[in-house]
Amino acid sequence: MRKQFLFIFLALIFANKHQGQTRTTKVGYIDMEYILQNVSDYTEAKAQLELKAQKWKQDIEAKKTDITNLKETLKVERALLTKELIEERETEIKFLENEMLDFQQKQFGVNGMLMQQKAALAKPIQDQVFTAVQDIAEAKKYDFIFDRSSDLTMLFAAKRFDISDQVLRIITRADKREQVTKKQLELEEQQQAKLDAIEENPALSERQKIAEEKKVQREKILAERKLAQDQKQKEYEERRNAILAEREAKKNGTVSETAKTQAAPATNTTAKSVESDVEEEIPTKTAAETKAEERQRLYEERKKELELRRQKILEEREAAKKAKETTTPSETSTKN
Repeated sequence: MRKQFLFIFLALIFANKHQGQTRTTKVGYIDMEYILQNVSDYTEAKAQLELKAQKWKQDIEAKKTDITNLKETLKVERALLTKELIEERETEIKFLENEMLDFQQKQFGVNGMLMQQKAALAKPIQDQVFTAVQDIAEAKKYDFIFDRSSDLTMLFAAKRFDISDQVLRIITRADKREQVTKKQLELEEQQQAKLDAIEENPALSERQKIAEEKKVQREKILAERKLAQDQKQKEYEERRNAILAEREAKKNGTVSETAKTQAAPATNTTAKSVESDVEEEIPTKTAAETKAEERQRLYEERKKELELRRQKILEEREAAKKAKETTTPSETSTKN
């Protein structure tokens, strides 16, 4: 079979080469095992199947242990048993051995449960792979696409001809679209089930209506509280800003009209409370800070005084120099 397939493959390549000099044969391959290992649904189902297979193996081992124990017991007690009892026990052991072999063949045989379930798991993925391979072949003009994990012997295959990742991307995109669709369907079914339950049960409908009314009232109360809190916060900020502006105006020796207008409507009690709050918020200067400022002021005055004195000395020197220059020519002319 392999020789026939290889012969057909070589014949097709030879025919394609003679169709035209500009037309080259485009070949690709996939690795089905690699694709299956990277499909999450298949790996999860395969893990569950392996757990089942492990359980079957444990059952077979338990049967083997029972048969071995029966054989050992018969070997020890053979001298004490009659011929009929020996034959009966041997028949029982033979029956258990046949039963174990049948179970083993049924689960792990060529057409056993394990192989059937593996094939059932792989078939949906293989169908998706087949569809994806056809799409890729039509879109990218492939002449041949082989399965590296099949019976076909591939002695060497360059990585650049491997399109397994392309097939995986197509399958993954399709799975994501199906998952989104399933989620939407589930949500719609849940909503429809709720509506059906309400329609079938009038009491439930009434309770649902009462619950919705309470929810609306609760949201309304919360909104009113939030609005009142925002209003109080706004009034407090306005009073605080007015008092701060008035203080700043008094400090600068001018009275702000805005501060007067905003502070006038407030009562004495409110003004005092806000003023006390502002005083708490505005920290007073400490003695150390006052002393430091005084030293800085004295230093600036001293510096200014020294600068004036230096300027005065320079002016006097300049005046003396000019006077000297003026007197020198007059003395020279007198001598002459």
